[in-house]
Amino acid sequence: MNGAESLLDTLTNNGVEVCFTNPGTSEMHMVAAMGKSEGMRSILCLFEGVCSGAADGYGRIANKPACTLFHLGPGLSNASANIHNARKAGSPIINLVGDHATYHKKYDAPLNSDVIGLAGPVSHWVRSVRDAASLPGDAADAIRAANVMPGQISTLIVPADCAWNESVDPVAAQPMPKMPKVGDEAVKTAAALLTNGKRTIFLMSKFGVNENCVELADRISQATGAEVYCDTFNRVLQRGEGRCRIQRLGYFAEQATEQIKNAEQLILVGTRAPVGFFAYPNQVSEFYPEGSTLHTLASASEDPEDALQKLADELDAMKFTPEKIRLKKPGLASGNLSPRTIGHAFAEFLPADAIVVDEGGTCGGHCFNLSETAEPHDWLGITGGSIGFGLPSALGASVAGQGRKTVCISGDGGAMYTIQSLWTMARENLDICVVIMANRKYQILQVELSRVGAQSMNPRTLDMLDLSNPDLDFVGMSRGMGVPATRANTADEFNRQFESAMNETGPRVIEAMLDK
Repeated sequence: MNGAESLLDTLTNNGVEVCFTNPGTSEMHMVAAMGKSEGMRSILCLFEGVCSGAADGYGRIANKPACTLFHLGPGLSNASANIHNARKAGSPIINLVGDHATYHKKYDAPLNSDVIGLAGPVSHWVRSVRDAASLPGDAADAIRAANVMPGQISTLIVPADCAWNESVDPVAAQPMPKMPKVGDEAVKTAAALLTNGKRTIFLMSKFGVNENCVELADRISQATGAEVYCDTFNRVLQRGEGRCRIQRLGYFAEQATEQIKNAEQLILVGTRAPVGFFAYPNQVSEFYPEGSTLHTLASASEDPEDALQKLADELDAMKFTPEKIRLKKPGLASGNLSPRTIGHAFAEFLPADAIVVDEGGTCGGHCFNLSETAEPHDWLGITGGSIGFGLPSALGASVAGQGRKTVCISGDGGAMYTIQSLWTMARENLDICVVIMANRKYQILQVELSRVGAQSMNPRTLDMLDLSNPDLDFVGMSRGMGVPATRANTADEFNRQFESAMNETGPRVIEAMLDK
């Protein structure tokens, strides 16, 4: 078998079942190998940023890597923004990047580039294959690297001749890295902090906000009085009926600092000490009070559930009954269409076990707040802050969810970055409802304009943050890519359309025209 065929068999032997692809000439032997493979599902995307965003969403829900297939350095570069988001989430991804044949590199052809240099900033592990015989072993190493918890980005660069030349047998199934457990000292230190009478905050993220971890934190909170928070944006936050509450740290500095202004101690689980997304004139970068004690119970790469279980046992907290959320829907709103009225319908009709992908920006907060007591669901956040995350991550999450209803909340600006996702949703007939909140402006940037002290609200300045003239038509774009779409201008129209979308299967877009 050739290198590409041995590569594919190595991937499927080790549990990699999905590849989000946007290939070119140098990847044709890998494309042919996928066409022969019984174990690899190939999903074509029309932009590399859709591939990488989809692999991110897939990894978050499946808790195992998908692979991507990119064409040379430019293809990888197109994918990098959503690889960045995946890296911040701790999502496992294996990027397969084609390259010129080893003997052709010296000619510096038009598409030649420093692929290793481009891969490094967004990858944990990078390797360029030396020859066809090395390819399956290199692929096995890439798979192991991607499976280092909580998940890593592996980038394997495959010169074309390494794919077409004769290779060796594929690598069979191999053991994957285990998540290390924390030592006793970390647990005892946390227990001492929790019993010294000082105000203590738990801050959790990554695998630390799964259902079992939050339940353990709730028991510890009851035993000690500690408050439980999560990062603003999380890999997957499990919430809703039957799960324990966790407070989300505010996005803006003044929100977060107010929430934890009296904290004397922070215990970190799967995250780091909280800092601002950006610097602002005359404001602190660190959200926690000066002089606070910071203690990491479990880093992002350590087993949070084991650490919290040990801590609960140390504090005799298992005798407490977890306080779980009861189902309470907010009821529908009527009148003008706004983020608040959309939030009411969202929480009212969201089905049990749904996956929610949130790139709602300034408009999505009501959906989050009002759905705390809705049906149980998983919430995926924009962990790296790079917009264009929502639609492709919903695509990948839906593939991993294998039939679970997926809802994507998106602003109109973010949707335009990766609008090609809709075509793949239609092609794969995925059960995704995309709600595009159309305020026809980069609202978050208008907010930030004043926050950073750039006092220039004249028409020329605001024009650079405006998405009208001409107005975007998401209904027309969606239908042009094969996705049924409707437009809602009032709350009552949105209520009917969203209820319909939650009771039907297949892709759907609702363009929600917000009052400016």
